[in-house]
Amino acid sequence: MTAARSETPSAHGVQGTLDDLGTPLAGVTFVVVDLETTGGSPAESAITEIGAVKVRGGAGLGEFGTLVDPGGAIPPFITALTGITQAMVTAAPRMDSVLPAFLEFARGCVLVAHNAPFDIGFLKAACAAQGYAWPAFPVVDTVDLARRVLTKDEVPNCKLETLARFFGAATRPCHRALADARATVDVLHGLIERLGSFGVTSLEELRGFAKAPTPEQRRKRHLADAVPSAPGVYVFEDAAGEALYIGKSGDLRTRVRGYFTGSETRWRVREMVGLAERVRTIVCATGLEAEVRELRLIAEHKPRYNRRSKFPERVMWLKLTVEPFPRLSIVRECRDDGAAYLGPLSSRRQAEEARSALHEAIPLRQCTQRLTPRLIGEGRARTCALAEIGRCGAPCEGRESSGSYAVHVTSARAVLAGDVRPVVAAARVRIDRLAAEQRYEEAAAQRDRLAAFVRAAARAERLGALAGCPQVVAARPAFDGGWELAVVRYGRLAAAGMIPPGAHPRPYVDALIATAETVFPWSVTTGAPGGAATAGEMECVLRWMDAPGVRPVEVEGTWTYPVHGAERLRAWLDNAYAAREPGEPRAARPLR
Repeated sequence: MTAARSETPSAHGVQGTLDDLGTPLAGVTFVVVDLETTGGSPAESAITEIGAVKVRGGAGLGEFGTLVDPGGAIPPFITALTGITQAMVTAAPRMDSVLPAFLEFARGCVLVAHNAPFDIGFLKAACAAQGYAWPAFPVVDTVDLARRVLTKDEVPNCKLETLARFFGAATRPCHRALADARATVDVLHGLIERLGSFGVTSLEELRGFAKAPTPEQRRKRHLADAVPSAPGVYVFEDAAGEALYIGKSGDLRTRVRGYFTGSETRWRVREMVGLAERVRTIVCATGLEAEVRELRLIAEHKPRYNRRSKFPERVMWLKLTVEPFPRLSIVRECRDDGAAYLGPLSSRRQAEEARSALHEAIPLRQCTQRLTPRLIGEGRARTCALAEIGRCGAPCEGRESSGSYAVHVTSARAVLAGDVRPVVAAARVRIDRLAAEQRYEEAAAQRDRLAAFVRAAARAERLGALAGCPQVVAARPAFDGGWELAVVRYGRLAAAGMIPPGAHPRPYVDALIATAETVFPWSVTTGAPGGAATAGEMECVLRWMDAPGVRPVEVEGTWTYPVHGAERLRAWLDNAYAAREPGEPRAARPLR
């Protein structure tokens, strides 16, 4: 009789299997992919070229490369960047035939891309548009890996061209998909060689390496220990007390702790954490107060690691000047000088397009000289060619009197005050004429010019309506059954508070109003006519008030929009842009 074998594990340990060690990198098949597109957003742009290289164990297994007909126009700046012209993609296959071939080429492999969210985002969007389920490929981003294994002393940045040069890639990146994919292969191999010194030998370790917290992140986890679980603003400060980064959150403790874990992969933020020595927090009553305080603190301290909202003063205004023959001027400051203004405008380009739309409707002079009756009478005024083509009445030559020119000025003031009908009517006539002549690109340019004006005017109306009210008190339902309260004076958030569930609101409203900040209607520092807050702050307040369930408690003043203003046209404008069929050129459907 044989003795039964015991199944009890040995107390001395069990030798692991090969499966426990993960998938060795030498046996992983990678498909390194690169795309060229017509723009930066999958929602508004399309793929023009796909390039992919399949490798395993350092050896090439195959390549996939093709141009793709995007079904629309390729912007000139994209052609200048990539060299891909409209003529090159005219005979190329469409995405409905290219996508299945690529998915078959990459089936069962690990996708690799340089700045993977961009390329994978476009591929996922293409799958959704063509009715394919995304295969959920494992993805490796060479940008993430480079930021973890290379120092600033070795490479100044993690651009593909920089890394290809550093690793001595055989192919130079040139913004063509297959060439860039070949260069990324060499970068991947160089990074994998570097990762060997970190003990990374398997696919699982490779994918987890870029997501793991850095030693600096682990060392500074204690900075989040005293952070409360409440809504508010947090400020990362260095040893000298300088603000490095300012943010907001509905739960400060959870958000700040996230900076010290592997979920935080932004290299700039990881660099900031390495410099931080403390985290200062400001607890706020509501999320709106936290958002507003964040904007104010960023504008005040201008932290080096914040990219947005650092310079709220850098806005543009369209000004109808105060002089004998006024003109439209783009300025950076709005003053209480009796001039008519439109704004704030987010960029100079938007200001120029809005000005061009207004010039299409009203023949104001476009020269920049200061024109006076004396200068005209002495014949010393400079002339331009616009008068010859009927775009200007030529007051500089005395062909248009000050009285006749004043009619145009009155019309322009009415437009800037809220009656946008002349601008819209003139633009639609021109758009329809160009479309009838099949000059669709020019029609689209006119449409975009009108859109810039309408959006700028609508924004000005919304901000002006709020800024003109001495006081607005509003309540918004809270998640716990209570109410969030806000007191807004001349567009500025003067106080914020909470009403507990089941409590009578009046005492809380009265107490908040009594303790609210005193606000004056004009602030030279913010440049907001009739208001004491920046445009960004007022837009935060307006978004909060636009939420479902918000109720006005008290309104002091008149909160209205002009009857013939631009606010009523925003939905019409958005529909005009949304009416394009998928893949249709932006120029093919003018505004009607």
